[in-house]
Amino acid sequence: MLFALDDAQCQSLAETHGTPCFAYSGAVAEAGFQALRAALPARVRVAYAVKANPHADLLRCFAAQGASFDCASIGELERVEALGLPVGRTFFAGPGKREPELQKALELGVRVQAEGFEDLARIDALATRETAVNLRVHPAFDIDEGNRIIGGSGPSAFGVDEEDVPALLEKAASLTHVRIKGLHVFAASNQRDAAKLKAIHGAVLDLAKRLHEAHGLAFEQIDLGGGLGVPYAPDEAPLDLVGFGHGLSDLLTQHAWFTGELILEPGRFLAGPCGIYLARVVRLKESRGTRFAILEGGINHLIRPLLTGQPFPVKAVGKGEGTVHYTLAGPLCTSLDRLGEVRLPELAAGDLLAFGTAGAYGLNEGMTHFLSHPVPPEVWVAG
Repeated sequence: MLFALDDAQCQSLAETHGTPCFAYSGAVAEAGFQALRAALPARVRVAYAVKANPHADLLRCFAAQGASFDCASIGELERVEALGLPVGRTFFAGPGKREPELQKALELGVRVQAEGFEDLARIDALATRETAVNLRVHPAFDIDEGNRIIGGSGPSAFGVDEEDVPALLEKAASLTHVRIKGLHVFAASNQRDAAKLKAIHGAVLDLAKRLHEAHGLAFEQIDLGGGLGVPYAPDEAPLDLVGFGHGLSDLLTQHAWFTGELILEPGRFLAGPCGIYLARVVRLKESRGTRFAILEGGINHLIRPLLTGQPFPVKAVGKGEGTVHYTLAGPLCTSLDRLGEVRLPELAAGDLLAFGTAGAYGLNEGMTHFLSHPVPPEVWVAG
């Protein structure tokens, strides 16, 4: 499903709240979480990646469904803290954790994903009792991503290079409070092929087994990261959830040595399908053979097309299918402000466009402050 809301709902939201605006369907978000949870083995924990969309109502929706949360800043930790969850349902990741952030995580009983010895040493100095952490390892095997959002398998700012783990463990043995009790590997991005995800996650479990056998690490948790993909175009098939769940079950059977829990960090997969971005056409122009539709909003609200080269799905509300090729441009004073090249019906100034699958990496990733345009409202559509 590329569009969470139908044309009548989009038109009503635009008239009520003005444009541009974002809207999130609570029903779609809830159904997506339940479908994922039902497909997974019981030993797999779902930790929503807050960076995908930190909207308070969305967090409350997932919390009510039993989600844990993956945070990557003190701001995200504070948003999740406001949910009043029991200790043990929050993780803290990120390659540059500052001391106040680590202190906050320890105060909240958050499990830290340690990126290197510096994290381990700082936690050890701050902790007053034995503290379990997960160690993020940057693997030597290929990382699957269409765009280099997570950094590929070459040099990386994330985690400890697999070949450097033995030296790190030797240094960590002298620490007083820190105990490495989990492994964290993020090795996929927007992957919709269940078989490929099984292969990637199998490689992570193989890595965990090598570390277990070579260094005696007793893992309570193995965090497989995110990477569950969603379609952005009509010809893209969705992830086969049943097949994905069966693949994880097979891997747990194959790795009987591991008796702990697996963790998934879906962000885009859970938040993306529930969101819509609405913006009107301001003006149209043709320049040297290219037809432009210039919109109220651009990369200040939706930067993903610039970063990945792939537009969000878009429709002209109330106008049906289209055959006219348009370059969608925003209002910013830069030629980088493009939202993609798409086919739409013949447009006119004032027409309403709806961008689908916009619940993840939308407003919170945009260049919101550039040119000081007003920040669009985010509307929660319950039920």
